[in-house]
Amino acid sequence: MTKTALVTGATSGIGEATVRALVAAGWRCIATGRRAERLDALVADLGADTVHPAVFDVRDDAARDAALDNLPPEFAQIDLLVNNAGLAQGLSPAQESSMEDWQTMIDTNVTAMVSLTRKMLPGLIACKGAIITIGSVAGSYIYPGGNVYAGSKAFANHFTLALRADLHGTGVRVTSIEPGMVETEFTLVRTGSQQASDDLYSGVHPMTGEDIAAAILWIAQLPPHLNINRIELMPVNQDFAGFRVARD
Repeated sequence: MTKTALVTGATSGIGEATVRALVAAGWRCIATGRRAERLDALVADLGADTVHPAVFDVRDDAARDAALDNLPPEFAQIDLLVNNAGLAQGLSPAQESSMEDWQTMIDTNVTAMVSLTRKMLPGLIACKGAIITIGSVAGSYIYPGGNVYAGSKAFANHFTLALRADLHGTGVRVTSIEPGMVETEFTLVRTGSQQASDDLYSGVHPMTGEDIAAAILWIAQLPPHLNINRIELMPVNQDFAGFRVARD
């Protein structure tokens, strides 16, 4: 029986790569995102029988519900939720940061993710499905300018582990994937500068969306009695050291 995944933030990066990896492995995917033209291109490339586009902003509950409550019958049973949609805005220290940027990150990375997950839980419990949430190493290792983004990803990491505890005995598998440096549109969105993105990843050999998608596919296809609680990935050229000392 063909399984179906709901992948948020599927218009680029990890989300798009995940849809492509799952479809190549025989899954159907509901691909969500705000940019209709990118979802349409994904459908044109992979086929309408395997990808259903759901155009909405994850922060808009009404638009989300309208899209997901009226899925074609063949996409209606969702076996896997991939909570991928998220963003970072700004790199200023907290005392200089924009409250608007902070609110956008909270609304997207926390509130929308929690709301969608809660909506999907009854169906996932009924089919003994799985939840994979894309957190971040920023939720564990703090860096200057991370402030609310790091806080939102710490929430995502730990909320996912809390789900694992609450869903004990239901057969639902829950995993927190916590990547380090992945070269996608992430830094371009955060800074608004292609040059800043190019400079950040230059010479680092960062991970790619396809790398993370491969991990998602591996977890999704494990036998149902196995659960990966959390997995942290970094490129070899990145590590978690670097405590700073300010001297008088």
